[in-house]
Amino acid sequence: MDPGWVTHLKAMSSVAGFDDVIGGLSQRFRVIRFDKPGCGLSDRDPTDVSLEGQVAAALAVADAAHAARFSVFGASQGGQVAVALAARYPERIRSLVLYGTCADGRELAPASVRTSLLDLVSAHWGLGSRVLANIFLSDVTDTDIEAFARLQRACASPQVARNLLEIYYATDVTAMLAQVRAPTAVLHREGDTATPFELGRHLASRIEGATLTALPGSGHLFYQGAWKPVLDAALTFLTADDSHQPQLTDREAQVARLVAAGLTTHEI
Repeated sequence: MDPGWVTHLKAMSSVAGFDDVIGGLSQRFRVIRFDKPGCGLSDRDPTDVSLEGQVAAALAVADAAHAARFSVFGASQGGQVAVALAARYPERIRSLVLYGTCADGRELAPASVRTSLLDLVSAHWGLGSRVLANIFLSDVTDTDIEAFARLQRACASPQVARNLLEIYYATDVTAMLAQVRAPTAVLHREGDTATPFELGRHLASRIEGATLTALPGSGHLFYQGAWKPVLDAALTFLTADDSHQPQLTDREAQVARLVAAGLTTHEI
């Protein structure tokens, strides 16, 4: 599971709605979470936060958890990573759930806006994190904005945050969409304040057999605001054909818990 732009395995659990979604998925599936390169409990600077680096990190976590084939929930920038995984490693990917994401990061905002945000994040991460919180969240208080801004700063350094955002803006996975063969569900809030709904529609139209589910709300984060429709849509899709999936062995379950706790392959 790649929940988006910057991550922190421990700190994310304090955010309202996040554990509700994870808990709902965990009732039916083994959920493997991981921190992106440079974020949270992962190795910090210097690190490879390129699309290739993020794909490699996701595969390393899957290998450590002995997950030969798996489904991917990719949100925001994580959606691009999920598409790359499915296109390049079709034998590993069972299905995709893509939430609030786009194919071409350049379509998220005009070039001048993208440049201004990148400069702000690197020059003044405190102010930059608050500006981004205002973009990502909706129908919240000033206290909520400040709390999410603090969370973003805990997730990553200014340089890593800028690098990840710059890579998201610069990445275009459009050419990979036709290569995706895994069953795919695209979930997108109709009023998404950070990633317009039309970008989700475009994404779904380029993946053979993909379904598009329009969700209520305007917040960009899947766990903020009306999180239950997101969970319900994901579960409906993922459980449609999971009756044949094998149960975990005791060792697989143990490894999954250790990976989720942030342990490395060597420590496991």
